[in-house]
Amino acid sequence: MLNRRSLLLAGLGATLLRDAFAREAAPSLMLAEVYRRGMSLADYWVSEKYDGVRGYWDGKQLWTRGGERVVAPAWFTASLPKQPMDGELWAGRGRFSHAVSTVRSQTPNDVAWHEMRFMVFDLPAHGGDFTARLAALRKALPITDAPWVVVVPQQRATTHEELQALLDKTVKMGGEGLMLHRGASLYLGGRNNDLLKVKPFDDAEARVVEHVNGKGKHSGRLGALVVETPDGKRFKLGTGLTDAEREDPPPIGSWVTYRYNGTNPSGLPRFARFMRVREDMPRS
Repeated sequence: MLNRRSLLLAGLGATLLRDAFAREAAPSLMLAEVYRRGMSLADYWVSEKYDGVRGYWDGKQLWTRGGERVVAPAWFTASLPKQPMDGELWAGRGRFSHAVSTVRSQTPNDVAWHEMRFMVFDLPAHGGDFTARLAALRKALPITDAPWVVVVPQQRATTHEELQALLDKTVKMGGEGLMLHRGASLYLGGRNNDLLKVKPFDDAEARVVEHVNGKGKHSGRLGALVVETPDGKRFKLGTGLTDAEREDPPPIGSWVTYRYNGTNPSGLPRFARFMRVREDMPRS
């Protein structure tokens, strides 16, 4: 008979195996570049950028962008079609924390999930361009038995000035920003200009590699995070952290989102400021 230690080790091994498999099985999703003034808006569709957790439905199961299984209640996914769908698991404007805690819970909370929406914006397995995929998506949704599964409203982009006016209006209503999909683009994983994000500030993700002890009023707790960008650049994030985050900082290996104002000649972000931990991305 296995003793308690053996059972614990077996459980740990199973967890590590599950997490490793999840990282290997992370879906290859389209990721956005940043829109800059002067870029052509010809053939782009524009929609709101929803501040939630990226959700990928593979036809049978929901996954996060990082390849972690989403344990949603059976009723939430029962009526979803067999075809893959890409979207955002969203709880409403200004409710990012609710979306993250709901999606990450391994024991689904019915009450919390009833406040969630699956905002679908693409059909990854459809062979057509985005305009054709959007037409097919509008035929597939809404689903009578699943009104929480919603097609993201899209309209044709026009001029930079009108885009900025729409951005200002969206942000004033509590939205995070806008997304641009190029109509003639096929669905390809990775970052390219077929998908662009439009926000009132720049933001990006980086991995925590070190904790720097604080000084002065922050003595005895975190002073700054040392983070590493996907292309290997390292810098400190010392502003934007709350007292609670300094007392219990994001773990080494976790991913965080930071905002910044352009880059220096070295390529490092200017005036980088911590925003939050990216709970939908696996630790490394």
